[in-house]
Amino acid sequence: MFKIKIDTKKCVVCGRCVPYCPVGAILHEEETVYIDQEKCVECGVCLRSGACEVDALFQPKLSWPRVLRSVFSDPLVVHPETGIPGRGTEEMKTNDVTHRFKSGEVGIEVEVGRPGIAASFEDVEKVAMALPKHNVKFEPENPVTFLIDTKTGRLKDTTVRKERVLSAIIESKTKQENLVEIIETLRRVSEKIDTVMSVGVITTCKDSGIQIKTLLEKAMVKPRINGKVNLGLALAWSYK
Repeated sequence: MFKIKIDTKKCVVCGRCVPYCPVGAILHEEETVYIDQEKCVECGVCLRSGACEVDALFQPKLSWPRVLRSVFSDPLVVHPETGIPGRGTEEMKTNDVTHRFKSGEVGIEVEVGRPGIAASFEDVEKVAMALPKHNVKFEPENPVTFLIDTKTGRLKDTTVRKERVLSAIIESKTKQENLVEIIETLRRVSEKIDTVMSVGVITTCKDSGIQIKTLLEKAMVKPRINGKVNLGLALAWSYK
């Protein structure tokens, strides 16, 4: 298994690369600079920064399951299953074009982890496993969906659980009447993961009104209509 490494023969221990790591995986101690391979998410920021003037940083070809760190953390890497880069799909941001979410439906988007904190797929699995009981349909073109059993939310390959990424986005949709219970479930599961997560709710608008406003208020969520606007509407809140 290959990972981002530091060529000790070239490294001059200047430490210029240290602040560029978004997860604090590059450490400068005494007379050495090294990468904590457990923390490293293979995002490639240190390589692209140009901080190393002696080209001591390098990344050989990654193998499974380590390669998942790169495809979920490096925005320049294309997911082999979806053919697009990034941690989610364009579906949830372009509903006025795709019409994926129809009247009476809601999209549920959960981003597990953030740059600076990261997340393990073990945490992603916990969140994914909480959703099927609410009759959600996972987005088939989402990269996380390719890794899970869509009936249970469990990871198909258990060796993936320990892999860490900047974040992973779970996308699904369900009927509006399931929204309050889903929010309550996500609140509970947020206390069981070792990272942060943010939740987006996607809905259509009717007569300039938010169809699910009453449901969100019942779930004690204050709508933030300025959360994301793409000629449609997205609502979001975060947990730590």
